[in-house]
Amino acid sequence: MAVKKNRPKPWLKRLLNGDRTVLSRAISVLENETNEASAIIRGIYPHLGNAMVVGFTGSPGVGKSTLVNSYIKLLCEKGLQVGVIAVDPSSPLSGGAILGDRIRMAAQEHLRNLFIRSLASRCHVGGLSRATSRVVDVMDAAGMDVIIIETVGAGQSEVEIAEIASTKVVVCAPGMGDDIQAIKAGILEIADILVVNKCDLPLTNHTNRQLKAMLVLREALPDWTTPVLNTSAIDGTGVSELSDAIDEYKGVLAQRNSDGKDKGKKRMLRLLANSVADKVKKDLLETTSLEMDSICDAVLKGELMFNEATNRVIDKLLSHQ
Repeated sequence: MAVKKNRPKPWLKRLLNGDRTVLSRAISVLENETNEASAIIRGIYPHLGNAMVVGFTGSPGVGKSTLVNSYIKLLCEKGLQVGVIAVDPSSPLSGGAILGDRIRMAAQEHLRNLFIRSLASRCHVGGLSRATSRVVDVMDAAGMDVIIIETVGAGQSEVEIAEIASTKVVVCAPGMGDDIQAIKAGILEIADILVVNKCDLPLTNHTNRQLKAMLVLREALPDWTTPVLNTSAIDGTGVSELSDAIDEYKGVLAQRNSDGKDKGKKRMLRLLANSVADKVKKDLLETTSLEMDSICDAVLKGELMFNEATNRVIDKLLSHQ
């Protein structure tokens, strides 16, 4: 998809018209961060902000993919254009990913108003792929009414979905018990909607009560009370109620648009900070610098405090710019 300055961009018109081939190629360019990525970002920037972005996250095995599949079906039956970003974990050893979420959603791929894209996390922490935010943008520009993001199985600190999705759905399973205590300080606190999936199993009501009790510990929002819904993705129980809750929250968000531009800048700053941290970490782990070796030795011998070593590393990185 060669893009040159000061020339017409026929690919952009095709993308804005929802051409799936161009959309697929644009996502590949953004995911692989090739030289054409900047041109795509510049081209789509004036056409963003129309899609509703819904993030589904939760611990592994709670049935996120099956629940998302049921929600997709309901949206497509309404005639909405739906984009799905399914993030699958990458192996820290081989770097490969099975992309199992795409396999689970294969039954819906024949729908003309559905576009599914799987992304490998590439060992990026936070439950997402580093390219997720840009993929959301290009799907938005391509005319998707709803963009669904399904994270990898996320834990306490993996809350990056909060920076990207306007509506966050946290999925739990009955009988989580101490697991709720383990993750409530992180992922449960970002929830706009809480779901107890697999509600045909025992302890559903017990888990529902636990989640409601956890919500008391959060700071209440003046315009929204986080609902706790029971669903069964297998037979569709509660999926319609979940869809209604997401639509209701969309209306709440529409009332919070007075600081929209500043919010966008703050979101981008946080995403940029995460990206910088990833880059610095990668460079440090791959360095063969003797100076870095001496800093590590000094910390190990107690000759240098850890925070002092951190500042010294940052000064070293900045001095080489």
